[in-house]
Amino acid sequence: MRFDPERAAIRFGCGLSARHAPPSDVAGMLTRLQGQDHAAEMFPIPGFAPIHASLDEVGQAVRKQRNGKTEAEREQGQEERRAAVRRIRITGAEWFRQSLLRRALGADGFRERLTQFWGDHFTAVGKGGPWQVAYLPYLEEAIRPHLSGRFADMLKAVIVHPMMLEYLDQKRSVGPNSVAALRNERLSGLNENLAREVMELHTLGAGGPYTQADVRQLAELLTGLNYDRVEGFRFRPAFAEPGAEQVLGRSYGGETPQLSAIMTAMEDLATHPATARHIARKLAVHFVSDQPDPDLIAAMAARFEATGGNLPEVYAVLLDHPASWHDGPGNVKQPIDFVGSSLRALDLVPRHVPSGFGKLRRVFLGPMTLMGQSWGAPLGPDGWPEADDAWITPQRMAARLQWGMTAPFTIRRLLPDPREFVETALGRTVPEPVRFAAASAETRAEAVGLVLASPAFQRM
Repeated sequence: MRFDPERAAIRFGCGLSARHAPPSDVAGMLTRLQGQDHAAEMFPIPGFAPIHASLDEVGQAVRKQRNGKTEAEREQGQEERRAAVRRIRITGAEWFRQSLLRRALGADGFRERLTQFWGDHFTAVGKGGPWQVAYLPYLEEAIRPHLSGRFADMLKAVIVHPMMLEYLDQKRSVGPNSVAALRNERLSGLNENLAREVMELHTLGAGGPYTQADVRQLAELLTGLNYDRVEGFRFRPAFAEPGAEQVLGRSYGGETPQLSAIMTAMEDLATHPATARHIARKLAVHFVSDQPDPDLIAAMAARFEATGGNLPEVYAVLLDHPASWHDGPGNVKQPIDFVGSSLRALDLVPRHVPSGFGKLRRVFLGPMTLMGQSWGAPLGPDGWPEADDAWITPQRMAARLQWGMTAPFTIRRLLPDPREFVETALGRTVPEPVRFAAASAETRAEAVGLVLASPAFQRM
């Protein structure tokens, strides 16, 4: 099959909408992606500056708590720390609301889906305090600006971002023969986390053409990558391992550690043929099928290699290939996609989406956790599972059904006519049993819930 507008909106976007027409062709999808980011302008999420400010505020409170001369001073420091964390969590909830509004009301669903995909590919999870709400600012700085650029540039932005450096403990990685280690024997040793994930998850893939020796050498090369909680990323030569490192048979660096040597290594890893195959398969699995057509993967990998990882060129192959437009249901929606496409179909205005940490947790964050997706906090650095059966379990399906039956009326008291809503949500290929159920339901809330609970709506 070839391009289908409604399937494009569902499979490669955030779902059908009552206010935005589905994409008309592949060229239009790619042009919009490479154009102005209107959703980010309408519903802004800041970069990492508020996280830096909150980390500094928490740090000052911790020092007051630790160094207070009286019990009252120490208790005051403890309360100031708690208050700072509460404030950033409330702010973080508003960022989550903005991300929902982008999905519900933005015209470029493909951009939102790609942001989610690449954010998951480069998973970084906050470990506590202000870091717990740092996921969306991380996406805004390291991922979203590079969606229509080169994969290498996105990789470079990710490995120097404080969120990734903190998550994979790179800040505590010190070259064994570095100036800092020779001066202070108590400094932590070499940490291989970032090097291993860059190779295994971010570029070459598990089973790729690398050895433990390559991981070790890359870890030594990456020493020096660090951050300051006020200023952000910093390269610290004194913490870096001196000398050249051999990675996949190539030599990087020298006696004087330099950030440029790390970036050259990232460029080579990002454009490696194994990386092309790894990225192509991940894109195909995420957007098309758990078992994608091998020809689709090969075609994307070939374009990746030929263009040096130019992402719009790779997306063009994905969107042009007949295998991407197969008949029948696609992948099961992850909870964020299920919730986002539901909001989009409901034709909301911004005031319909509740604000405030408590309401957002009750209406969205809590139910999504029951569906299996604690927002911004996958269990490991490999991100959320792609397999359909990871999301369709009795407990998780029950949570979806409960949300579909109750949340729409909580969000929008005046619900749309079910006869129109079923067409908006599912398009021209509405299964007749779903159409009948929507028309026969006793209330609008029940009808909307039945549509959202239908197997047809659960899949891309």
